[in-house]
Amino acid sequence: MKLTEHIKIYRRGMAALWRLSRDEAAFRFLGAVVEAVTPYVPIWFSARLIDAIAAGRPAGTLALYAGLTVGLTFALGLLAAWFKKRMDVGNFEFNDNLAFSYSRKAMEMSYASIEDRDVALRRERVQSESTTGYNFYTLRECTQSAILYLTQIAASVSLTASFFALGSVAVWMKLALAVGVAAAVAWQIVLYSLSARQVRRLMNRVVDVNLQAGKLDELTGDYAYGKDLRLYGMGEGLVQKELELSISWTRAFNRVHLRSGLLDSLGNAADFVLRFGVYLVLIYASLRGEVSVGSIAQYVSCVTLLLSAATGIVKSITQLAVNNGYLQRWFSFFDIPNEMYQGSLTVEKRDDNEYDLEFRDVSFRYPHSDAWALRHVNFKFKVGEKLAIVGLNGSGKTTFIKLLCRLYDPTEGEILLNGVDIRKYDYDEYMSLFSVVFQDFRLFSVSLGQNVAAGREYDPARVEDCLRRAGFDRRAETLPRGLETPLYKDFDKDGVEISGGEAQKIALARALYRDAPFIVLDEPTAALDPVSEYQVYSRFNAIAGDRTAVYISHRLASCRFCDKIAVFREGQLVQSGVHADLLADTAGTYRQLWDAQAKYYTE
Repeated sequence: MKLTEHIKIYRRGMAALWRLSRDEAAFRFLGAVVEAVTPYVPIWFSARLIDAIAAGRPAGTLALYAGLTVGLTFALGLLAAWFKKRMDVGNFEFNDNLAFSYSRKAMEMSYASIEDRDVALRRERVQSESTTGYNFYTLRECTQSAILYLTQIAASVSLTASFFALGSVAVWMKLALAVGVAAAVAWQIVLYSLSARQVRRLMNRVVDVNLQAGKLDELTGDYAYGKDLRLYGMGEGLVQKELELSISWTRAFNRVHLRSGLLDSLGNAADFVLRFGVYLVLIYASLRGEVSVGSIAQYVSCVTLLLSAATGIVKSITQLAVNNGYLQRWFSFFDIPNEMYQGSLTVEKRDDNEYDLEFRDVSFRYPHSDAWALRHVNFKFKVGEKLAIVGLNGSGKTTFIKLLCRLYDPTEGEILLNGVDIRKYDYDEYMSLFSVVFQDFRLFSVSLGQNVAAGREYDPARVEDCLRRAGFDRRAETLPRGLETPLYKDFDKDGVEISGGEAQKIALARALYRDAPFIVLDEPTAALDPVSEYQVYSRFNAIAGDRTAVYISHRLASCRFCDKIAVFREGQLVQSGVHADLLADTAGTYRQLWDAQAKYYTE
């Protein structure tokens, strides 16, 4: 990475850090300045005090120096403590905003990106790196350290400048001190660069190990997997695998840090040699009467702090440079664009719900896939019709629905609503036309009423009506807090665990509550018992009302309730028509599927 790129990423990172919490950043950096300046107060006044004692100054002068030393140090300590408390408060805001940024980004991304495994892995990686201290945590801490060390360097140079201004001090002494400091700093740069390179290589090697270990930890701790892990005796194997990953990472970590420790020892040795040299030079100058006793203490302390600060600034800048790579990856996730064209046309609001939908030569393949999920699909239907979509697993049924709802856009061809390409409509407004119950739907750990309304506020009477139509009314009456009963126990110990069939009824009620012109049901009875399934089928027309109902099912008996049936096979629409006509085509796919299911009921 070029220097200009490092600077660009660092500046962008600092701007983002400021947005995450201004208070946290401001008080952290102001606190670093105060912390850096504090030790120089007793250094300077102590030197004056020693010289005053040596010169036999009055007791009042000595008391003044002592009082200023203690008083200023105390005042700076109070200021630093106040900054620290303000920073701690800002840190809560920082952590909350950083965590929320992932949720906000997820909601801004297209569904295609959310479903993209590469994107999911990138999110997991940047979140994992944040957890281990990289990205913004390293940025703020290393910037804080850099400010502290730069302030110390400036203060040390200011308080040692008088040594180089002394005409009585030999030039070779000044040169020796300057060269020694420069050599020590250069040595520290070389050693720390070698150490940082080893650590960076290690961290790059163990990224996959960390992700695997994290996934295994989730599996062993998630109750949803608990039954299978115990019944099939899988727990011991998963724990052993996690232990093996941990051991391999620890061994690699130990090897690298042993080498880093050796390099640090060499740097410390050089540091102490230089300090000894500084003592010798200043003692020699003092014996010749060129430097006062108090100034010796001042120069030794400042040079010592200068060396530590120089080493620290090298480490901070090196760590910031390494962290820029992590920041770059963090921004690469947050820079993922929403490539779904948002459109601008207003969807026509029709009281009669007269909408015509047409798939015109539509083909589609998923990102990073060469296989066509749909190929050359041509199909028309109107709002108010009851459409059944059937076919074997993997035939393209759910993909058809995803395209209809604009979770994806076609790879080829176009989908028209009232003769207009749906990509031209306002995206959110178009999506509001659909109430969908996908086969892999999700309920949330909030109240029953909020689940049905898909929001914090809801109309109780309307929720109850939708639950009744979905067949969940009797179960709802038994819940301890009615519509306010929380589902599941993630956030409330009094939450109610519901069965798969009950969850499916709630999901159906949610689709009804939205009251959109299109209702899409993907295997709506898959988890229901036979009685509940029959009730849904028998009330199907009443449930859908005058809306278009797009109904995906493997159970062909349900298709008799529909006005039109679309049959998919291997990504292609191979048949369409009404139940009787399709059944009469003995060579057709529909008849084959019907006969395959019917034999289980007739034998």
